[in-house]
Amino acid sequence: MKAVEASLLKFLSNADQFEIPIFQRTYSWTRRECRQLWDDILRTGGTDTIQAHFIGSIVYIQADVHRVINPPPVQVIDGQQRLTTVMLILEALARSLGVSEPVGGFSAKKVRERYLINPLEEGERSFKLLLTQTDKESLLALMRQGPKPRESSVRIEENFGFFQEWIKDLGDDLEPLCKGLEKLMIVDIALTRGQENPQLIFESMNSTGLDLTQADLIRNFVLMGLDPRQQREIYEEHWRPMELDFGQETNSADFDGFMRHYLTVKMGEIPTIRAVYKAFKNHAQAYIAGEGGIGTLVADIQTFAKYYCKMALNQEQDKELAAAFRDLRELKVDVAYPFLLELYHDYASETLSGRDFAEAVKLVESYVFRRAVCGLPTSSHNNTFATLGRLLDKERYLESLQANLLTLPSYRRFPSDEEFKRELSERDLYNFSRRSYWLRRLENDGRKERVPIEYTIEHILPQNENLSTRWRKALGPDWDRVQKTWVHTLGNLTLTGYNPEFSDRPFPEKRDMPGGFKESPIRLNQGLGRTTEWNEDAIRERARILAGQALRVWRRPTLSREVQERYKKSLKRHSGYSLSDHKHLVAGTPMRALFDVFGKEVLALDPCVRQEVLKRYIAFKAESNFVDVWPQKMRLSLRLRMPFHELDDSKGIAKDLTERWGVAYAYVEVGLSSHEDLPYVMGLVRQAFERQMGDSEIEP
Repeated sequence: MKAVEASLLKFLSNADQFEIPIFQRTYSWTRRECRQLWDDILRTGGTDTIQAHFIGSIVYIQADVHRVINPPPVQVIDGQQRLTTVMLILEALARSLGVSEPVGGFSAKKVRERYLINPLEEGERSFKLLLTQTDKESLLALMRQGPKPRESSVRIEENFGFFQEWIKDLGDDLEPLCKGLEKLMIVDIALTRGQENPQLIFESMNSTGLDLTQADLIRNFVLMGLDPRQQREIYEEHWRPMELDFGQETNSADFDGFMRHYLTVKMGEIPTIRAVYKAFKNHAQAYIAGEGGIGTLVADIQTFAKYYCKMALNQEQDKELAAAFRDLRELKVDVAYPFLLELYHDYASETLSGRDFAEAVKLVESYVFRRAVCGLPTSSHNNTFATLGRLLDKERYLESLQANLLTLPSYRRFPSDEEFKRELSERDLYNFSRRSYWLRRLENDGRKERVPIEYTIEHILPQNENLSTRWRKALGPDWDRVQKTWVHTLGNLTLTGYNPEFSDRPFPEKRDMPGGFKESPIRLNQGLGRTTEWNEDAIRERARILAGQALRVWRRPTLSREVQERYKKSLKRHSGYSLSDHKHLVAGTPMRALFDVFGKEVLALDPCVRQEVLKRYIAFKAESNFVDVWPQKMRLSLRLRMPFHELDDSKGIAKDLTERWGVAYAYVEVGLSSHEDLPYVMGLVRQAFERQMGDSEIEP
């Protein structure tokens, strides 16, 4: 590796051509980053006391030094954002310059032929910088000063427009801009092909995570180590189609989310969003070692990415499925996506019918919404959806899903109709986090053509504490209690386009005024036009009617007791793995004896604690896992699901695993190798259990 300080303009002038490899992310700087660089250039060029401005490094793989005729382009692996942005500034500047030079060397012809093009070359070789895909065609169109391509780069077009505007604002005073560009400095870092590992250097230079998303790092990891032919083949066949599915503007955030769900499906663990890349590297290395090449892995990712885009990004063509996915998106049940990805895979392979798949999505929606309304903890959702897939009988797909949801234990239960109706009628739904969701769902129940909700929420009984005399009289002597009890509840809330006109008017005026409840086309307002007075009884009656309607919208499965009992018995018999599947826990081994004693003590912590044997470890869970046991030859490796800094460990035997694994909640490792250590270790395990139980009441 050779690293030297260099003038950016001299660097551009001396190079024949730079190429951004296909594994690099697209150009992504926004107005904010462009403005920062612009201001730095003008500040530097506007004063003689500042000799230079450093803008970072340009890292590239050197071309073959033995090639004199038609040398290949220099492959830039870090610095393309800065390089591209400066090129846009130079192109905008060249269009504003004539033959005169505000600063020596800055005429339109000199800027173009020194920094933007190779005047003696033809075709693409005549341009100093070649970007990737959509960015490439957009930048070349600018340099040619021709029409923009049909599919143009949003960032290239927008940022070039910004620079044109800002140069125009400078008028004839272009000297600070030219001098500032002259003073830009970089660290020129040249790598020798075949001698340095570009991926390791790339990761170390971007270890802060400020510049690159998890998606960027994953793409580079997949493609950087391949030869150019393989890079292009995998990129064009698999990766580019994924980029197009996710879109230019949302690619990074949505892809990061998708990869987290994909890895959850494949690994059985939930990575933190900031550790998706680390988890992916572990998965990729294991996959390539055991199952196939990188091409097969990327093809599998693309398959599941298509499922995700259909569900999460509104790309589903089937109308019934699209409607079910839309409702689920509004409820924001991201935790269910790993389970739904499995279901979509079965739907795509025709193991699950489209109608049953839509019903399954609606069941997930009903389960989550009912629990939210009933104030049940959301912390159990991870465990519920993580285990559902492997419990299903795919010969009776929908029935087995219904049965498994109905047989969940009390803290993970599917609320009954009576519980749901009661809570829906009485709880504060105005301050509920998904109020627009539930109002839309109720309004559109039974409609073939759904009505978009563009109305505002109306309190029929005003929420103003200073009620008018007419309202107090209508509510009776106990008006203050009635208002406080019912103002934000189901029976008193509706939708209207006349919120300002309604204001705090008495109910008869809201009912009879032009556009009032009598004339309202909104279904939620049906019956209000015939209501004579609005008081506690009227609110309760309307809540009863709407709650009955809600039972049809958010249905609970109905299976006979015999069917449920059959699945309960099957569930008791079903345990995908047993202790004997773990070679270090075979009966008669020292670790098996230690595990039996440990397991008995953990189960004794609380009646809700249960044990689940998985392929790689044994989980002990209440709401969800609080300690996992990874059997080893000479000890039990216990993974406590709690932050390391919260653990009271006076002996200092615990280790922080957060950085190593990057898995949600799997923060602490404790080794157990003898019965003598058990009392102290159980004290640590109890802390993880009590922390989970204390954190279980999460606001929906």
